[in-house]
Amino acid sequence: MVCRKQALALIAWLGAVCCAVQVHAQPLPETAQNVHEGVATCATSVCHGKVSPDPESTVWLNEYRIWLREDFHSRAYRTLQTQQSQAMAAKLGLPSAHAADICLDCHADNVAVESRGRRFQISDGVGCEACHGGSGQWLQSHAELGTSHADNVAAGMYPTEQPAARARLCLSCHLGTRNKFATHAIMGAGHPRLSFELETFTVNQPAHYEVDADYSQRKPYTPSVNMWLSGLVLTSIQSLELLQTDWFGGDTLMPELSFYQCHSCHHPMNDLRWESEGGSRALPPGSVRLNDGTLLVLEAVLNALGSPAATKVAQGRVALHVQSVKSRSAVVAESKTLVAVLEPLVEQLGNRSYQTADLKLLRQQLAERAGAGDFRHFTSAEQIFLAIETITITLDDQGSYEQQLDQLFATVTDENVFVPKQFAVMSRKLRDSL
Repeated sequence: MVCRKQALALIAWLGAVCCAVQVHAQPLPETAQNVHEGVATCATSVCHGKVSPDPESTVWLNEYRIWLREDFHSRAYRTLQTQQSQAMAAKLGLPSAHAADICLDCHADNVAVESRGRRFQISDGVGCEACHGGSGQWLQSHAELGTSHADNVAAGMYPTEQPAARARLCLSCHLGTRNKFATHAIMGAGHPRLSFELETFTVNQPAHYEVDADYSQRKPYTPSVNMWLSGLVLTSIQSLELLQTDWFGGDTLMPELSFYQCHSCHHPMNDLRWESEGGSRALPPGSVRLNDGTLLVLEAVLNALGSPAATKVAQGRVALHVQSVKSRSAVVAESKTLVAVLEPLVEQLGNRSYQTADLKLLRQQLAERAGAGDFRHFTSAEQIFLAIETITITLDDQGSYEQQLDQLFATVTDENVFVPKQFAVMSRKLRDSL
């Protein structure tokens, strides 16, 4: 069955509205000033290292063991010591993967040396403080009676419960920032293509907390659909912001190819795809297209919700493709214009209350667009499936469409054999069953 059934119990549709989100509110843990004391400071049995959840505590207190045993973040550094990673390093001219900042920046909590505490070890991988922030100023106080979550955040704890903050944190590695980025050369050396969807990644990560009454008193809870939509907008924004950095090309003759649709080029020569790129007459057939997968899905969502921003996003997306064959400066200018359109949507979509009728209509129209062949690149097709799945789980009617969802999922399990027409056919079958 679909990939997230293991996490159904984690998703409870509360119909609540989360607090307002800020796109750029707090520095990421990797750049904040607090000292990172190391995973060992959280691992004892009197802290977060218990064998099982403590029924007397407001938090489980076995979070360290969950991270160590189940969370792939704990194995991120070890990945750099594999034969595959060492082969990649050799191709890139690096002495080793596990000692190179270009690798450690995302496979470990690679903060500056002066920000590393006595028990800090880079070999711990992506540990507690890589996400929750350096604990130097709140390690002692966060366990004291009367200390609130707001107190911890004020002392430097990173607010992962906030959609914008969570998205920026995850995207800093799963997409990139102006300081770190998985380039085409890195992928050419063997690194997998990066993909990300905030709600799916959140749900599939081994849970180390429970959204119960106590949690809701301490922190705001964001419903599943709201988290998905916030992530959709923020991923689009960060992708456009990266186009404005030197990663996109700087003064070089060739732009950074990882910004483009991989499968515009990476498909068999006999797999002819003679169609216009980037919308009606935006780019002629045979053009290489910027990766607008998330942006295209966002545009479809806005259309389905009747948002007046849909037209502006559509126009901006097409204009971005038109400018992509003219000059880097033209792309930068258009991406800035489009970011200004998207930024208000973080709060508008993230804070909106979605009723059952809204969600059914949204799912129906996304399936309609998919069935019409509007998402013929793998990046957008993958995002559409995850969107439909999130909505279906929220509506709690997945049992009625299990076969259709399985068939649609099968078309996006492997990007190397993705067939756009098959995805469209299975989307129509799902649409007809809704």
